[in-house]
Amino acid sequence: MPILNYTTTIAVEKTMGEINTALARRGVTRIATMYDDQGVASGLAFTMKTDYGVRDFELPVRTEGVLAAMKADPAVKPAQKNPAQAARVAWRIAKDWLEAQSALIDAQLATLDEVMMPYMVASFDGERTVTMYGAFRDSQLAITAGTNHTNGSEK
Repeated sequence: MPILNYTTTIAVEKTMGEINTALARRGVTRIATMYDDQGVASGLAFTMKTDYGVRDFELPVRTEGVLAAMKADPAVKPAQKNPAQAARVAWRIAKDWLEAQSALIDAQLATLDEVMMPYMVASFDGERTVTMYGAFRDSQLAITAGTNHTNGSEK
């Protein structure tokens, strides 16, 4: 089965607007677009008030992975296997994911800060922002590098 939304023709800017609207309805107080080194939109940063105070979040939209998935899928037409289409697809997938999370929030199964926790900014490391997931991943890599596990036992 091809990647979700692989045939979309909806412009990245329209999808970004839809995402901004959905976030604003959920109490976000600041929304900014993140850009890569080439000036291409690569995600959203936003601020919201949570039960624990005001928190910052960064939601990346990684088009390179989408492009790789599209290139590897024979069901995706060659004409669709390009960076512009991958960007449209990646942003639609991010929007769909946020809509699914919003359904959980609307049904009171979760809160926005709960579903967005992996994207919560944990710290700023010089020029680099570290999200909660990034901090967790870094700590796991440090643990793994210091220990060799075989069948659950240390060597």
